[in-house]
Amino acid sequence: MGKFVITTRANGEFQFNLKAGNGQTILTSEGYTTKAACNNGIESVKKNASDDDRYDRLESKSGKPYFNLKAGNGQIIGSSEMYESTSARENGIESVKKNAPDATIDDQTA
Repeated sequence: MGKFVITTRANGEFQFNLKAGNGQTILTSEGYTTKAACNNGIESVKKNASDDDRYDRLESKSGKPYFNLKAGNGQIIGSSEMYESTSARENGIESVKKNAPDATIDDQTA
């Protein structure tokens, strides 16, 4: 089962990582100025994760595939790591779809 891990960045902002059951990070959020906003981001991931249309499949300047998950308003709510292949990226998207909806929250800032 997946989990969202909330941490604090060096600049004091909050962020979350969605981790798969094996502990691998599959989605990383932007920085949030408040924990409430960070929690709203987590809820948005849970709500949007199962909708394939919310995933932008992209390629970095160095040619590495990755994806962004967007909310209904088009705002990016999470980004993946860089993958070695498009099939690995698709596996990452499927992992987010599988893990996000029922993921627990591990708040490491408390």
